[in-house]
Amino acid sequence: MYPVMRLLWQLFLHRKSPRLPVTGTHVSRHICMPWDIDLWRELNNGRTLTIFDLGRIPLAGRVGMIGVLRRHRWGLAIAGASVRYRRRIRMFERIEMRSRLVTWDARFVYLEQSMWKANGECANHILYRAAVTGREGIVPPDRIVAELDQDMPAPEFPDWVAAWIEADETRPWPPMQETQE
Repeated sequence: MYPVMRLLWQLFLHRKSPRLPVTGTHVSRHICMPWDIDLWRELNNGRTLTIFDLGRIPLAGRVGMIGVLRRHRWGLAIAGASVRYRRRIRMFERIEMRSRLVTWDARFVYLEQSMWKANGECANHILYRAAVTGREGIVPPDRIVAELDQDMPAPEFPDWVAAWIEADETRPWPPMQETQE
């Protein structure tokens, strides 16, 4: 089940947090709950993706994106992701999540998020490709940034983000369908 109450709690906690610039970093704190774990008593990999929402949505609020989306009746769609899992997060363990917009191109915005353990180790890291969508399709990110009154050029693509985009473009779509005989 989606953690609606936890999301509402995060939105409540950060309702008066200072506004962030479009590329600012939102920091939030979370606890791995019993319903987040898998058979090995650690944070389930699928649940990790859901918990990342608890940082990404308040980030959108703090940069002013939620207001822009509502005003124009736009939506936000995830168009791809790449995750690295490196350290286990156990039940009741506290984590710090860092969420930020890295850059954008003509169609997509690229966001990164990470979860950090109390000992300073990064447990996991994700790169997202997302699109803002409207009635006419994808809304150009430059328009969104202008709507946020932060008219600025896109930051330069980090090499690792550019490499992921390039590699992802070689992936066939739709994927091959194996036939079973």
